[in-house]
Amino acid sequence: MSFGLSFSNNDNVVVLDSEYARLCVVYSGRYAPNDGTGYRSIITFPAPITSIEQPLIFIRPDTVAGLLKLGAAGVPQGSPGNWTGFITGAFDQVGFRPNGRYVVATFGAQPIAQYGLRLFSSAGATIFDSGTPSFLFTRAFQNWTYVKSTQGDQGSYVNYYTVPFDFPENEYLMANSFSMRMNNADNLGRTLYTWWDFPNKVLYAVTNGFSNPYAFWLPAMFGKLAV
Repeated sequence: MSFGLSFSNNDNVVVLDSEYARLCVVYSGRYAPNDGTGYRSIITFPAPITSIEQPLIFIRPDTVAGLLKLGAAGVPQGSPGNWTGFITGAFDQVGFRPNGRYVVATFGAQPIAQYGLRLFSSAGATIFDSGTPSFLFTRAFQNWTYVKSTQGDQGSYVNYYTVPFDFPENEYLMANSFSMRMNNADNLGRTLYTWWDFPNKVLYAVTNGFSNPYAFWLPAMFGKLAV
């Protein structure tokens, strides 16, 4: 940045810069079963998010005394410039139902503060507003351990991978990554799920596809509200 505003913390890390937007919270709340047989939750935003890129969906399922199997972790609904909500749900209709907290964030603030500080980019977009909470990435796991592979009735392969995790209450998983298909040796790809084994402090990644690559390097990214 050759001119403008830059703010660094005591560790000399830039935390605010007039050239770059921070990850800011747009909506937050709770999700609960509200669709079909009670194993899916549809969240509708109070107003559409107008960013071209998808908003980032972060979820923190409620802690349960067992293995919580998530299906599509957080699928954004809508289209570029008109994101209207997201869907989350269970892996199957057995076991715990989807209940928990969510945060929806974008790289760009909402102009909501009545007083304070507001920064704009050279294009006129609001990139910081002192009334918009910030969301911080905390860590990412990529050191998955392959556990096993099973084959379903239709011939698809289900692979299981784990990583140790202590499930802090204030950290949320970025669900977008676990809601998209992964590359595969066919044109279908692999579906991807995340399971939370709270008693044993283990996070699972589960893939399902008709060809069976064992390599798995997708990072599980976590974040929390800046306080």
